[in-house]
Amino acid sequence: MIALSLAEIAAVVGGQTHDIPDPSAEVTGPVVRDSREVVPGSLFVAFVGERVDGHEYAAAVVEAGAAAVLASRPVGVPAIVVDDVQAALGALARHVVRKLGATLVALTGSAGKTSTKDLIAQVLRRKAPTVFTPGSLNNEIGLPLTALSATEETKFLVLEMGARGIGHIRYLADLTPPRIGLVLNVGSAHIGEFGGREQIAQAKGELVESLPAAAEGGVAILNADDPLVRAMASRTKAKTVFFGESGEADVRAENVRLTDSGQPSFSLHTPSGCSDVTMRLYGEHHVSNALAAAAVAHELGMSAEEIATALSEAGSLSRWRMEVTERPDGVTIVNDAYNANPESMRAALRALAAMGKGGRTWAVLGKMAELGDEALAEHDAVGRLAVRLNVGKLVAVGGREAAWLQLGAYNEGSWGEESVHVSDAQAAVDLLRSELRPGDVVLVKASRSVGLESVAQALLATGTEGEVAAR
Repeated sequence: MIALSLAEIAAVVGGQTHDIPDPSAEVTGPVVRDSREVVPGSLFVAFVGERVDGHEYAAAVVEAGAAAVLASRPVGVPAIVVDDVQAALGALARHVVRKLGATLVALTGSAGKTSTKDLIAQVLRRKAPTVFTPGSLNNEIGLPLTALSATEETKFLVLEMGARGIGHIRYLADLTPPRIGLVLNVGSAHIGEFGGREQIAQAKGELVESLPAAAEGGVAILNADDPLVRAMASRTKAKTVFFGESGEADVRAENVRLTDSGQPSFSLHTPSGCSDVTMRLYGEHHVSNALAAAAVAHELGMSAEEIATALSEAGSLSRWRMEVTERPDGVTIVNDAYNANPESMRAALRALAAMGKGGRTWAVLGKMAELGDEALAEHDAVGRLAVRLNVGKLVAVGGREAAWLQLGAYNEGSWGEESVHVSDAQAAVDLLRSELRPGDVVLVKASRSVGLESVAQALLATGTEGEVAAR
């Protein structure tokens, strides 16, 4: 974070100083909520959770070098005490962002946010120092913590914004007002909470409504291939830039294909030129993510050649998202278990089909959460798609939703042993360990709550027969 005195922080957040001998002392380190991340000069934010109360760590973090604690009660060590710690954290982030000279880029969407954010960051940091959201810390706590990690040297701040209802993105955009706003897509993720795709579109479009006008440098970057996103152009006063495979897109892909290993290759076209891209990532869905990143980079002055080179060299920065690892015995494990929705399931299955040409393919799939009334039909459809893509074997893991995955595959024509329903992660591991052979490709994917990453980890631990926790 940029250096601020404790007195200045207290004024910004409307707090009272307690047990602070020198209010002019500065916070020179990061703002953190995990006591294990404290370094000399840190500001420790004490949240009260369901199981852990951060206030109980106050003495330990100050002993470890924290300059003070942002707390909701006095803790006997240097502290700034406020009524609402979360609101205070947001106010501090808003203050720091306004002092920075960085260009703020924000993005949202139903699927692909984290992968796209990682691509944008890898492209932009070739041009100038860039700070970006780690992993998927895209909520009212993670977003301000990311913004507060920027320093005077930061030129680009790339923030992922998530939402579980109307008004959430408006709140986040108020904390960290973006100049460039990117909307990827409107899909089925969290549709049960929102109540429908139109409501999801309403919430995601709050990002472009928050942008400054075109005359003030505001830019809305929208997916031309998604009708609900394309329609958001009418909701912003910012300059509008479209990306996609549509011929009407300002930044578009032509001649899209997958390599024999399942990696996308295409010709990138921008208003200032074109260049060829072959990505290190897996799956055709990354083409749209790459185009979104390219549109941001082009608006910030990078050439088509610079962008194409950066995209071709970019890797995966966030765990459990199409992580591809080949075991010593020739079995390939694709760990895509961080999360799942119908759109990302379909993309992952298509990537598996491309990667498995010439070998056997396995799809180890679990529940897609928060789909509301569409849940069973969507699981049935994914099971059917696995059969249409000629996936060698579907292993559906878990309860009712997994049973519908397997039922969909059966009804589509997967009779014999081509699809199977198992009770838990350990059963899936036991099955796969007994049947995998060199050349097989295994995709593991489900919503985060299912915990199927344990299956991928167990399969990668070759020679280890340890149990995995059944979910």
